[in-house]
Amino acid sequence: MTAGKLTIGTNPGGPPLSTYASDTTTIVGADPDIGALIAQALGLEPVIVPVAWADWPLALQSGKIDVVLSNVGVTEERKKKFDFATYRQGLHGFFVHRDSPVQKIAVPEDIAGLTIVVGIGTNQERILGRWNEIITAAGHEPAELVYYDDEGAKLLALRAGRVDVMVQPHAQLVAIAKRDGDFRRSGRCRRAGPSARMWRRPCARIPDWPRRWRSR
Repeated sequence: MTAGKLTIGTNPGGPPLSTYASDTTTIVGADPDIGALIAQALGLEPVIVPVAWADWPLALQSGKIDVVLSNVGVTEERKKKFDFATYRQGLHGFFVHRDSPVQKIAVPEDIAGLTIVVGIGTNQERILGRWNEIITAAGHEPAELVYYDDEGAKLLALRAGRVDVMVQPHAQLVAIAKRDGDFRRSGRCRRAGPSARMWRRPCARIPDWPRRWRSR
């Protein structure tokens, strides 16, 4: 830790969480804003550092950054290495092209046979992997998970019909759908826990949340 400073790692993956401003250098969004407020409360100067999603664990362990604010879901495996302080409801979104025949994704069986683009090493990938185990055991065709590093490539694949569904943080997908106008939500869910009951819980059963914290 540099004296007088709080070095904050974030992945500029897209608004409203974290992205580059029009100058292509400044990182803006909810996560860097919250990081700056934390630094201010501690009497420190915030230093925002861009970190690739796959690199945040090593950056934190090596001391390159002091804290990471980048939509990192809390899992039992991660809790063995890192301390967490949660600051918003963790929702995952399932979005499709507006003309897609996929209407609703709420339980594991709903993804059977679909091609889904998801981030590698993410909580969303973990959830989909567990859902695939459930539906395969029930005799259904598993979903095919595919990966793209670039958001533009993901959206192009969805528009071209090469993938059926895009899964990532709900707030990001809401922003994309509002910006582009040709995507819609087919489902959302919270971080799935380790119990069999939680893994099978319908995504649609999300309790009401205070409006000021809700992703729309």
